[in-house]
Amino acid sequence: MKKLMMGVAVSALMSTSAMAETVGVSMALFDDNFLTVLRNGMVDYADTLDGVELQVEDAQNDVGKQLNQIQNFIASGVDAVIVNPVDTDATVAMTKAAADAGVPLVFVNREPVNVDDLPDNQAFVASDEKESGTLETQEICRLLKEKGKGDGAKIVVMMGELSNQAARMRTQDVHDVIATDDCSFMEIVEEQTANWQRTEATDLMTNWLSAGLEFDALVSNNDEMAIGAIQAMKAANISMEDMLVGGVDATQDALAAMAAGDLDVTVFQDAAGQGKGALDAALRLAKGEDVDQKVYIPFQLVTPDNMDQFTTKN
Repeated sequence: MKKLMMGVAVSALMSTSAMAETVGVSMALFDDNFLTVLRNGMVDYADTLDGVELQVEDAQNDVGKQLNQIQNFIASGVDAVIVNPVDTDATVAMTKAAADAGVPLVFVNREPVNVDDLPDNQAFVASDEKESGTLETQEICRLLKEKGKGDGAKIVVMMGELSNQAARMRTQDVHDVIATDDCSFMEIVEEQTANWQRTEATDLMTNWLSAGLEFDALVSNNDEMAIGAIQAMKAANISMEDMLVGGVDATQDALAAMAAGDLDVTVFQDAAGQGKGALDAALRLAKGEDVDQKVYIPFQLVTPDNMDQFTTKN
């Protein structure tokens, strides 16, 4: 990030170091397991800090509502704004609203379309989505070979909301892994969205099975959809010992599914860590401090062999 003017930075540090800070937080959706952990991580961290107040609102997956929330935060005089965007293609207007008002803005978890053009007092905190789908698909590839299905294996892909950069990136990761020599034996026979939702994934998998679709593995953009698909497959009397299923996030529900032998791989995305990192960045920007414009919290592969390390993290 470009350096802020030294005089402004020093003045801000001196004048705000002992002052209360108010941060407005607009979450894309409260009713989402992963985003709930992220939100709670932010709130819990704020509780440990003296003089920090969060105003947290639910955008209910409505872009217009989210933009109004940001404008209201700014009008109320918050020191900084944190946004988990509903639609990552709609972040330019959010950036402009905050920049015009001179209010620091931090995007969290979902990468804004304008991430490479953020002004000096804005940042993005998340995990590098290139790692998530890649780790997941590489492990599914390895497991298929281990099961003797390293020749013409068929896979299905469940995607998140297509307006979301993470869904697009994780899906591209699947294609990129299949394009490598080691995993070129994998063939995608179906690829559809279930919008991150467990119930939609259950319906989608039920439709696939009713249509007679045959496949060896499911690669899901997140754990919620993987769990919904598992429920549909078990209802159809498909043995989970014969089916490989992968997800992303390492939620507690996903780890329970892994312990039960239903989920074969997931990828830990540190929701609480992202929430803490976003609040740290927002508070530093509010004080005029320098912050990296892209802050990445690493993904980690989770399998039955190491799942115990992650049982209390998400």
